[in-house]
Amino acid sequence: MKKLDWQIRIGLILVVVSIVLYILHYLIFQNFHFLSEYTLFYFAFMPIEVIFVTLVLDQLLEFREVEDRMEKLNMVIGVFFSEEGTRLLKEFAASDPDIEQIRNDLVVGQKWTDRQFEDVKRRLNDHPHNIDINKVDLENLRNILISKREFSVRLLENPVLLEHESFTELLRSVFHLTEELEFRKDLKALPQSDLIHIDKDMERVYARLIGTWLDYMKYMKKRYPYLYSLSMRTNPFDVNASPIVTQ
Repeated sequence: MKKLDWQIRIGLILVVVSIVLYILHYLIFQNFHFLSEYTLFYFAFMPIEVIFVTLVLDQLLEFREVEDRMEKLNMVIGVFFSEEGTRLLKEFAASDPDIEQIRNDLVVGQKWTDRQFEDVKRRLNDHPHNIDINKVDLENLRNILISKREFSVRLLENPVLLEHESFTELLRSVFHLTEELEFRKDLKALPQSDLIHIDKDMERVYARLIGTWLDYMKYMKKRYPYLYSLSMRTNPFDVNASPIVTQ
């Protein structure tokens, strides 16, 4: 209501200013014919002006707002991978029995195009994202997740996540896996049925992590080459990855 009152006051002020300027114009130049002719011309042009403002400028402003929101969102996603996501990817990829089928596809390059990113993402849809739970250090994974839980909570509190349902689902699946591991006191004495259950939770996180990571790499390649360079050199799927620049 306060916003509406403010807009009404501004509108009334602008109308009064227009009337005063018209009166001043008449008092100075004493040319009512020109003034009326100009006013009629302006009103005749007004529908075109309205179309331009509402359809063109409004769309441009909306596009800019979307761009700004996506920029903030990708900043949040970048922080997630720096703090937690890349480490989780490395853990899960090391336990993926089929990783060699997609490893080369995920070693992204400096000259990759948007089409290459999209092609790899389509191929990932056919990847089973299996995890051999016997290769996973569950206690270490639990410690990683619990140590980053507060950080993940702060991410979920960020309103920009409303713009990215898939990333929100990723965080939700990470939280669920954290709780599943935290509630179990002895992770080394779990029955096979429970291990299968936890394995499914890890695979859910793994599948969502890879897709989000690939999208984020594509974004950095286009917008922030220096960030993309570091991410290539610390690629969790590249067995030869090193942060050291050698050429």
